[in-house]
Amino acid sequence: MNITEAGNLVLFDSERAMVWQSFDHPVDSLLVGQRLYEGQKLIASSSSTNWSLGPYYATLTAKDGFAVFVQDDQAETLMYYQLVPDKKLSNSTGSNYAELQQDGFLVNMEASQVTSGRTPYEFLLYSTIEFIKLEGDGHLRRYQLSSGNGFRTIVDLITVDLGVCQHPLHCGEYGVCREGQCSCPEDHDGVRYFIETQSQLPDHGCSRITALSCGPSLDQHHLMEIKNATYFNVIDLDAASPNIKDMEECKQACLQKCSCSGAFFRYEKNTSDGYCFMPSKILSLREEHIPHNNFSSATFIKVQIPFDAPPRNKRNLAAIVAGSSAGVIFIICLAIFIYLVMLRKSNSKEDGGYIVQVHVPGMLVRLPYEDIRLATEDFKERLGQGGFGSVFKGMLADGTRIAVKRLDKMSQGMREFLAEVETIGSIHHFNLVRLIGFCAEKSNRLLVYEYMSNGSLENWIFYDGQRPCLDWQTRKKIVLDIAKGLAYLHEECRQRIVHLDIKPQNILLDENFNAKVSDFGLSKLIDRDENQVHSKMRGTPGYLAPELRDSKISVKADIYSFGIVLLEIVSGRKNVDRNHSESSFHMLRLLQKKAEEDRLIEIVENRNQDMQNHEEVVRMIRIGAWCLQDDPTRRPSMSVVVKVLEGVLEVEPSITFKFFHAITPTSVANNCVSSAVEASVLSNPR
Repeated sequence: MNITEAGNLVLFDSERAMVWQSFDHPVDSLLVGQRLYEGQKLIASSSSTNWSLGPYYATLTAKDGFAVFVQDDQAETLMYYQLVPDKKLSNSTGSNYAELQQDGFLVNMEASQVTSGRTPYEFLLYSTIEFIKLEGDGHLRRYQLSSGNGFRTIVDLITVDLGVCQHPLHCGEYGVCREGQCSCPEDHDGVRYFIETQSQLPDHGCSRITALSCGPSLDQHHLMEIKNATYFNVIDLDAASPNIKDMEECKQACLQKCSCSGAFFRYEKNTSDGYCFMPSKILSLREEHIPHNNFSSATFIKVQIPFDAPPRNKRNLAAIVAGSSAGVIFIICLAIFIYLVMLRKSNSKEDGGYIVQVHVPGMLVRLPYEDIRLATEDFKERLGQGGFGSVFKGMLADGTRIAVKRLDKMSQGMREFLAEVETIGSIHHFNLVRLIGFCAEKSNRLLVYEYMSNGSLENWIFYDGQRPCLDWQTRKKIVLDIAKGLAYLHEECRQRIVHLDIKPQNILLDENFNAKVSDFGLSKLIDRDENQVHSKMRGTPGYLAPELRDSKISVKADIYSFGIVLLEIVSGRKNVDRNHSESSFHMLRLLQKKAEEDRLIEIVENRNQDMQNHEEVVRMIRIGAWCLQDDPTRRPSMSVVVKVLEGVLEVEPSITFKFFHAITPTSVANNCVSSAVEASVLSNPR
């Protein structure tokens, strides 16, 4: 094996013939002299700190040349940059820094340097100490080593060629980019439909004030036109609906399609012969005053008319009436004013919850109580019950299966309840149970979640002889899913969110056994410039980190609880189990003992045949022990845990199995077993 001066790792056989080289397996960067062949991809990581695969990738094909794509979470792929053959990119001095010919895509290279005999569309990078990289934000940048200052950006290829507004998320979802500046779609017909996702940060995107809902609410949908704007992808016409050529037909198709979030129509000469795009997720829009590539564009975003806003036809009628009879309007307004005053007086008690209409910023839907009652068949099928209420199974009119948490014990006022619902509704990740909507009507306060058909993790990981347990591969995937969900809460939200109640009962499984963290009733928000806060101890006995006894709350508390859950998943036994002997009924004490004997594998009960790779199982146990270190600073962050689980990093070699916080058998009997937790503990919103 040899690493060349260019950075190519090469493997030779006994005859000195090359059998493998790293240059044939690009990831997100290309070094000097490295070639990207037709069909290969550069795939950007999610971010500079998250090495998992992100939504952006670049590739070479005979059809498109060199192109960069984005794939959203709905698996829709759209091209936003393309360099076709014979197109040249030049800097301000006129020197070519990139050129795609039949011989390849060239960077800082004269045509005479092209090596003959290569496959068409090779991507060549020739310089001294330089490389090109597809970043997690979708930018394609070229770097050069600057003496004493590390690598510096020489050029952003896409921005120089097309401008910043061409990037799919330069202004975030639903953001409108105008000369590099971001804003939300303007008010339409006197109604505001969008708000900045993060206040005073327009480049972080916009959120719907009233979320789209399907089923009977389809007649509340409307398409608002965004003037002088188009979508970011002006090239990839393959993404258009093939059977729709007329603009009005395109708009109607979007209104009738529940998953459609907007319609983009492009045409060359007339609106009856064009291309219709109906994405389910809207990324950044960009300003356009003149046709691009001989195409004209029309942009329509689907919005939900608020329940307290009159239909469009009534608004038009009101305008006609206003023009003909101001006196009638005055009488109507006076009647409405009197009605609202009377209603306000009768509903003045905050804790009673009498609020006519409340619109929570974000993607949540406010559902009438009657709709939820019908969806659950008058709360017929109970899924679980706990300290703050019950959970019921239901189905919305559009066929969406839901789980409705009815909160029975509420110490908060309506304002505080809505603030906490907004917090829960603002977090979106595949490994977190999604909050679909809520109800705040009179004394009824309900939370509507996506339905998880396989219930809680607790029902699947413990060996009780009543049902088949999960295989080893599924268990590993569930551990990784939980870690990804927690990493999002800890590191990718506006404020750090500490869950504080991670346990198998609060991990739910969908029909494909994808694991999702649920129940944020005890969670705590921590500003990003703080490491910990002081608060009263909260959580479930057996999963509490030792520092919580001193009321010190940080993300490390969740990491400790995750370690316990990981060991329960791997071992197939509960943390505290009175069915075992006194010397082994507490798992941490057993783990200490087996670590001293170098027999960690023996904490696993009823090992399946697919767990024969003992090294892999032991490695997983060591990850769990790493998360359980007495000193919180020695526990890994959840993003590090994700990398270790994915095999990118190794387990810390110097972890200790001396858990001084492990409780004695006597204290277990007195404190934990006597207060066993129910199978599904329900709690208040944060």
